[in-house]
Amino acid sequence: MDALKQGADALFILLGGIMVLAMHAGFAFLELGTVRKKNQVNALVKILVDFSISTVVYFVIGYGVAYGTGFFVSAQELAAKNGYDLVKFFFLLTFAAAIPAIISGGIAERAKFWPQLIATAVIVGFIYPFFEGIAWNQHFGVQTWIKAITGEEFHDFAGSVVVHAVGGWIALPAVLLLGARYNRYRKDGAMSAHPPSNIPFLALGAWILIVGWFGFNVMSAQTLDKISGLVAVNSLMAMVGGTLTALIMGKNDPGFVHNGPLAGLVAVCAGSDLMHPFGALMVGAIAGALFVGMFTLTQNKWKIDDVLGVWPLHGLCGTWGGIAAGIFGSQSLGGLGGVSFTAQLIGTGMGVAWAALGGLVVYGVLKATVGLKLSAEEEYEGADLSVHKISATPDREVSW
Repeated sequence: MDALKQGADALFILLGGIMVLAMHAGFAFLELGTVRKKNQVNALVKILVDFSISTVVYFVIGYGVAYGTGFFVSAQELAAKNGYDLVKFFFLLTFAAAIPAIISGGIAERAKFWPQLIATAVIVGFIYPFFEGIAWNQHFGVQTWIKAITGEEFHDFAGSVVVHAVGGWIALPAVLLLGARYNRYRKDGAMSAHPPSNIPFLALGAWILIVGWFGFNVMSAQTLDKISGLVAVNSLMAMVGGTLTALIMGKNDPGFVHNGPLAGLVAVCAGSDLMHPFGALMVGAIAGALFVGMFTLTQNKWKIDDVLGVWPLHGLCGTWGGIAAGIFGSQSLGGLGGVSFTAQLIGTGMGVAWAALGGLVVYGVLKATVGLKLSAEEEYEGADLSVHKISATPDREVSW
């Protein structure tokens, strides 16, 4: 029976890892559909190479930072318990690699290629796993301290704060330090519109992310005996709540409609195992409204050129999700309880502060040393030709 359980758990978390791995295709196509045509190849290449860098760095360094264990042992030891520890690494890696995928959307169309890969290595090797270890592995006694003063630990079941808020708040200083795309905001106060290049690809990316998210959330149980249908239904309700709110507030804009469900899913991650489905619906609806409102404000009023709106979508909606777990997870609002609003405020605030500081340091150092931004000529030509020497749809075939 033990062997059967070990095999079932390994298969369970492996399937979760595969579903979240597929989400990276969603990140790629969401960015590809949003950026201008001359930057589509760059979007695809960045996500794949960022994932590859993340894998190596998290395997060698990051996983050890978060969980105090490594893989410098024999294959015989690694294969024990049906290789469960390895597939657990695979599953958690897909979470870690989401951080540079999130950042990629904010800095799209004008960021240098190689400096971003350096940033990926530092973020996935240390910045992200440092907070991951605090939230999910009891590092430094922080959770014990939070429980001592609030009565409960900081709760983040599937990463509203640990993954999404951290990714979004790392991205914010990166976007600010990088600066806007050339001619995006003119000195006379006018703005150049850069509409999405391909709505069908944008929608495809959103749908891939939506489907994979059920692996992201449900498989966060990590063992088969802890699986919860409540997590699945809450994820569903938050998704549709975000969609409907974004539809109304976004005035039928397809970009908002397809990002609305992502906002809801970001927000529900933390408390998806605690909330009542009606609570999850409300959390998702508020997240959809938060995304549309703040995306519009940051782009049009504050003139922050966050191309895919990753700070509103992941940073702010993830922050809301961490806090919302302490509200809608309480028994008074139909939740299962076992969560403290104050604990959620403390834990969420720590994650936000650490991420913003980490992003400021990493991208600040890179800007001061190797630079972050393509030249005006390179950006005008497009990252596809400037960086990769080929466009998504070459105008002519070359015969040899």
